[in-house]
Order: sequence, then C-alpha cells, then structure tokens
Amino acid sequence: MSLRSAIAESSKLIALRDAEVLLAHILGRDRAFILAHINDPLSAERLTQLRALTSRRAAHTPLQHLTGEQEFYGLTFRVTPDTLIPRPETELLVEAVLNSIAEKPTLSHPLRLLDVGTGTGAIPIALATHLPTAKLTAIDLSPAALAIARENAARHRVSGRIRFVESDLLAALPEESFDIIISNPPYVSLADAPTLAPEVRDHEPHLALFAGPDGLAIYRLLIPQAHAALVLGFGQSASVRALLPENLWHNIRILDDYAGIPRIVFAERR
Repeated sequence: MSLRSAIAESSKLIALRDAEVLLAHILGRDRAFILAHINDPLSAERLTQLRALTSRRAAHTPLQHLTGEQEFYGLTFRVTPDTLIPRPETELLVEAVLNSIAEKPTLSHPLRLLDVGTGTGAIPIALATHLPTAKLTAIDLSPAALAIARENAARHRVSGRIRFVESDLLAALPEESFDIIISNPPYVSLADAPTLAPEVRDHEPHLALFAGPDGLAIYRLLIPQAHAALVLGFGQSASVRALLPENLWHNIRILDDYAGIPRIVFAERR
C-alpha cells in the first residue's frame, strides 16, 4: 500500500491532517516529506502502526498524546497524559510578559520570574529562551508534570536557568519574592465538565483543568499569595478581574486571545 492509500484509509476515520501527522510520526519524518513521497510504498509493519494510532485517535485520544509532542512559541515540547497540552492562546501570556518587561525600567538585579502550575514547562522555557539573564522558578503540585518540565528544559538547554519546585501554589516558597508571577491555572468549573471535548475531559489531567464549582477556586488562593510575593501578576480568564481589588492592584488590563475572546488578565501590584 502506498502512503497515499494509507492516508486515505486512515482519513475515513479521522481528520486528513491528523492522518498525515500520525504517518509522519511513525516514519520519523515531517509532513512535507509525506507529501513529497506520497506514492512511496508503506511497509506492512508501518501500516499496522498507523491503523492502531488511527483507532486511538478516532476514540478521542489527543493527537499530541499519540505523537508525544506539541509545538509552543516556536519550540517543541514533550507532552504526556500527566501534563496539560500547551494551547496556542497561552502564547499570548508569554507575549504579555515579554511586552511588559520591555516597557519597564531596567532593574538593578536579574529579573525574577515565577510560573505557577508549570505543567510541561512551556511558559518558563519559552521565556528563558528570550530572557537570557532572568532567573526563573517553575512550580507545580504534580511530580509527574515536573519531571516532564525538567525534560523539556534540558531539551531546550535552559535547565541551568530554571528552578523546578514541587509546591501547592506558593506554599513551598514562603520567604521568596519575585518581580513577575505568571500563571495559567485551572479555571474550568466542575459544572462545565460535560461540555468539554472528550479529548480534554477524558484525557488531560483534571488537576490542571478544574477549579471548583465556579472555576475560580485557584484564583482566590493564588491572588493573595501572589500579592504578598510580588514586587506583577498574570492570570488567565476575564472573570478573575473582579477578584483584583483596586486598592491592592492597578494597571489592570484584559487581553483578548487570537479569536477575540477575553483571555488574559494583567495586573500590577500597588
């Protein structure tokens, strides 16, 4: 069977692009290679592998769990069921941080950044590649997620510049202060669980998805801790705006994602 025929067979069950990505993954090539060699023969062994992955994708296993990778901010990250899959809209969080730093006066000390709930480490690793003198700390409650984050940091050669700490929010860092605190925390309400795509609800870690009955449980805990540890704070979800009293925070802005949906809340500590 040719690559073309194998893709055609697979695409009867899953999206064409997904079929192409899975075949490229099996062959250890990129999609451009597949298209350039579309009439080449595919071995029986590879065809069996493609059929197995196609069946799993048709059963709503995330494509990224099948390939083990996701691109974020121009970098490739390893992902597993222990980590939330980095989303394109979270790149806006990285951009917001970089833009904020560019607008601020130069500090007398290396910039200290903290990422809360780091998951794959995508946010601090992306920032580390653009902030060569910054000191970054990344925390997560999940040891399994931290192991993946450390692996990704090594992959992108920034391990020596990011400290990874197992912590329930800022509990493990009671005496430390930071110039910028970043977080893309869980914000889905438990009531909304049935509305999520099966790829998300049934395959991504609930610890990284759900935040109580209204989706604001983590924000209620994180914001006071961030205020105490800050000398800037970032959070995702427009609804958190009401949790930022103006006597404690200023320069509060809501940034839209690529679809024009309010997504990121930016605030500075008074």
